[in-house]
Amino acid sequence: MSKVATRFAPSPTGPLHIGGIRTALFNWLYAKNNNGFFYLRIEDTDKERSKNEYKEQITKSLKWIGVENDGDEYIQSKKIEDHIKIANILLEKGFAYKCYCSTEEIEEQKLRAKQKKIPYIYDRKWRDKPETEAPKDINPVIRFKSRIEGNSILKDLVQGDVEIENSTIEDFIILRNDGSPTYNLSACVDDHQMNVTHIIRGDDHKINTFKQMQIYIAMNWELPSFAHIPLIHTTEGKKLSKRDKASTLDDYSKIGIMPQALRNYLLRLGWSYKDKEIFTKEESIKYFNLEGIGKSPSKLDMSRILSMNEHYIKSIGENDLYDQLSNYCESYKEKIPNEKMGKIKSSLNFLKNKAKTLEDIYNNSKYIINDEVNFNQEDFKLIDENAKKIISDFLKEILKLDTFNRDKLEPIVQNLIKLNNTNFKGVGQPLRIMLTGSKFGPGIYDILTSLGKDEVIRRLDKN
Repeated sequence: MSKVATRFAPSPTGPLHIGGIRTALFNWLYAKNNNGFFYLRIEDTDKERSKNEYKEQITKSLKWIGVENDGDEYIQSKKIEDHIKIANILLEKGFAYKCYCSTEEIEEQKLRAKQKKIPYIYDRKWRDKPETEAPKDINPVIRFKSRIEGNSILKDLVQGDVEIENSTIEDFIILRNDGSPTYNLSACVDDHQMNVTHIIRGDDHKINTFKQMQIYIAMNWELPSFAHIPLIHTTEGKKLSKRDKASTLDDYSKIGIMPQALRNYLLRLGWSYKDKEIFTKEESIKYFNLEGIGKSPSKLDMSRILSMNEHYIKSIGENDLYDQLSNYCESYKEKIPNEKMGKIKSSLNFLKNKAKTLEDIYNNSKYIINDEVNFNQEDFKLIDENAKKIISDFLKEILKLDTFNRDKLEPIVQNLIKLNNTNFKGVGQPLRIMLTGSKFGPGIYDILTSLGKDEVIRRLDKN
């Protein structure tokens, strides 16, 4: 038996969709679980819509989430001659035929089917006609001669046996009238030449599978195993598309979702292993199997993604967390100055409190990253005369301190609460606003000790 080989075959005609990422992940995990190969094939034969920027986004997205292909990317457009060769072999063997129907004829057939409210299937007009009747002014398409009698059964590794009447599979085009191959031919030839043993893809491809199985059988090639995974739906239950918000990896990385959290979430989206929720990369490879994939569509749940991300923020080491925060800030916000690295690293234990994303940690860290306080104007209005007196009195007291820590600061705050007949918020909120620019953020003692005495004095004295 051949060594297990899977593939992921996106078209570079738009950003990689989150459903595509999950398909790639499942293919990669299945290959690695079986000590096999995982290949990336770029299906770039749509020359008008294929763009290099999308190809780069696809490879970057897969790398970001930890899915790495074996060998170089397989570029479909470089194999077109092989696809055409197979079409001609099918023609010679009588498994395909030239169809001379004009565009107008096909459109008329489609219109009649629509009027009768039945699915359009080409009427096979040229299936058995002799070449002598061919018109001279039309370039023919080449159609595969699909079976008409009986049923076909797909032994699906996820869905179970799926049966279809052969008469419902049209004589599909394998070469267009300009001589270019179509998807079903190209994908089939590529999968055979790449020695792909298992094709794992969305269940919207089932009809393509039935068509491709016929090509395999006609060419006397060994059939791969097929597994069709249910699609991802929106929370409203509709099929997720590239137009939906939060449908690409960039939508997640730019708000600070970490790759291991999203990978873990996508792994569990439609797949389960006992009652386990959190998987390391090694565990996901070890336990992944096709039996654990459900048969129903899964709904994308942003609150669950945030919860998973919060778990990773709390559980990973602070060096790793800082590296991810630093990369995130450089990509989407602002570069963390080198001189602030130590201060932020040592403050992560409280900066990550209640943070669900790297963006939350960044927002909590801004008062350290930026020397100048950027005030929220609505919050600044809370600095009334009483607040100004509290700040002034606090400043006088800390100037006397030799040691600047929580033990020394707490008595000062408690004394100000008593002298001003207020509560902790009455003292802490004005100080937080003056030091960070906002009434929201980390605890006041954490802010004070992370900034240090000199910086606290500079900010309070200046303002």
